[in-house]
Amino acid sequence: MILANVRRQLTRRDAQLAARLIARDSTDELETLQNQLANEGIDGLLDDPRLLRAILEHPLGAAVSFPLFAYVAVRAALRRLGEGDPGLADYAAAVLLEFNARGRANRIGASDDQTYEALYELLGDVNDPDAKRSLLVRAHLGNYALWLSGLFADHIEYRRWHRGGPSLDYFEELGRRGFILAADHRLAVENGLAPLYTKIAERFGLVRTALTRVSDQLLFPNVSSPERLMRQVADEATWRMAG
Repeated sequence: MILANVRRQLTRRDAQLAARLIARDSTDELETLQNQLANEGIDGLLDDPRLLRAILEHPLGAAVSFPLFAYVAVRAALRRLGEGDPGLADYAAAVLLEFNARGRANRIGASDDQTYEALYELLGDVNDPDAKRSLLVRAHLGNYALWLSGLFADHIEYRRWHRGGPSLDYFEELGRRGFILAADHRLAVENGLAPLYTKIAERFGLVRTALTRVSDQLLFPNVSSPERLMRQVADEATWRMAG
């Protein structure tokens, strides 16, 4: 099960590397940041607007772990959209980390044998008689929709305009539905997961947009297409009005 736990995965090495990246070559700044780390923990460093830029520009950025990069990139994108809750960045980054494993995006769990190629297939299994599996299917419906629409919005929009495929709204609708169903599940309530799933459902479109910006700017920066331009304009209009 995917949890909002990426920050807890970060190591002392991650923290020290973040401080060195922010400080660049300033010994005084590094000392200040290390004192901040000792007194306040790592969150202040993770939220420092200089960190992502340093990861991308400084030679030391090549040594950054994937958990550190994923969290910092998603957190920065969400903050630019006005979302200050680090828990949402933590969860979205956890989805990226988990689905980075080969074939994991198509399975509700690493040890589950059944694969799903489309969201409607997951929707058909949300009421699986096995309670644990039912919860995993519901959460995976949300996670899979978030991953697909967040990282591969260009592909979705291309298929929409050229092959009659579903729009990003379709993925957002099913993603929200998955998290709403997960939040309503008895096991989610009993294990304290319902508030997290509810929050993600409420802000699904915003989290999707943040992941798409990460994808546009950092993963697939050299794509130029009418579909991307139209989608970026639509996203910008949506979140300007929402703000």
